[in-house]
Amino acid sequence: MRTIKVIFTLMILAVASVAYGQFNIKEKIKERSATRAENRTEEGIDKGIDKLEDGVGKLFKKKKDNQEETVEENEGTSTPQDAEDTDKDSEAGEKAPEKASTPLKGSSKYDFVPGDKVLYFEDFSQDAIGDFPALWTTNGGGEVKTVNIAPGNWFHMNKEDAVYCYTKSIAFPENFITEFDIIPDGNFANGFTLTFYEDPENAELTDDLYPGSKGVHVSFDSGNWYSKGYNNTIDGGGWIDGQSETNPVVESQVNHVIIWVQNRRLRIYHQGAKAFDMPTNIHAGTRFNRLRFSGWSTQSTPYVSNIKITTAAPDTRSKLICEGKLVSYGIYFDVNKDIVKAESYGTLNDIAKTLKENPTVNIKIIGHTDSDGDDTQNLNLSKRRAAAVKNVLSSDFGIDATRIQTDGKGESEPISPNTNTEGKAKNRRVEFLKI
Repeated sequence: MRTIKVIFTLMILAVASVAYGQFNIKEKIKERSATRAENRTEEGIDKGIDKLEDGVGKLFKKKKDNQEETVEENEGTSTPQDAEDTDKDSEAGEKAPEKASTPLKGSSKYDFVPGDKVLYFEDFSQDAIGDFPALWTTNGGGEVKTVNIAPGNWFHMNKEDAVYCYTKSIAFPENFITEFDIIPDGNFANGFTLTFYEDPENAELTDDLYPGSKGVHVSFDSGNWYSKGYNNTIDGGGWIDGQSETNPVVESQVNHVIIWVQNRRLRIYHQGAKAFDMPTNIHAGTRFNRLRFSGWSTQSTPYVSNIKITTAAPDTRSKLICEGKLVSYGIYFDVNKDIVKAESYGTLNDIAKTLKENPTVNIKIIGHTDSDGDDTQNLNLSKRRAAAVKNVLSSDFGIDATRIQTDGKGESEPISPNTNTEGKAKNRRVEFLKI
């Protein structure tokens, strides 16, 4: 009997154990299921967050990359609109904090205004290909050539460590502008030099490092502009040095360089902006009468053409308003084209300012060419160029288009014989007439 009780008890315990075990397993399964579901939920959330973070990360990376690309694209190419927008934000005071981290950008347009008198022009068109230019001399070698990247004749100064002097004197005024095109060769690291100097002896050729009694070297290489004013009447030369890394010349390309001398001040313009500005780079009382190129201790043999020297900054208001006629050599176009180039900004700005100060004055713009090329094409080109100048004055400078008439005379009204390069340069002009 006792044995039966023990067996019965054991059976009850076993059943209870199984029941508990089953219950416990169900609870564990339930718990495990809940845990797994929770884990899956968390895992899903984690994956979702990962994707979200990845997407946001890519978004910010893309935005950052775009910003960096925008900065790289905009460096050195800011526009007047950029400057205007910055000023507006600063005045409002609301966006200024955001602007604080933006890299500072500047804009410097051409502000020089060539005068109404051409003092010298040379494009070597009167020289035969392969010859040394007739009006130049050297202690080295050189020849006139054509190039595959630009029209016209080019003087290849192809002797290293040589000087190239213009053989005639030039009566430089205190305020003048010199322009030239240069194609640096592949060994331009050591640069090249243009020197204006005062030579009482008026020597045709000089290979002195510092020629004449006074002068200024304007040197340039693939990364810098240098200047050195000198005075040989002072012990040690009285050197006045300047340097700039802004807008250097580009090798194997046509570079249009503009040098503005204003008494003692020297400014250089290149690639659409001012590249160099030294307020006291020239010794007081210097009166230049000579110019030369040189490549002292360099391996540079560049091509040079379209050298032009003009007086600077005419009295636009007096010429246009009082005299009724302004002759301009400061409106620039590419050969056989009618698109106004950036170098024209200073001249057009000066004319626009005069017109705004005299709102009742109307003008006629007349284009003129030299005699090279077809008569009919020259006439058509002169008319298109006059119309282009009108459009720029209206669209970019806010002058009412109804105040401006245009016409073109082609080669029909020269003011100088078309028999030499200087005469042709004087005939290529834009006139503004008061009507």
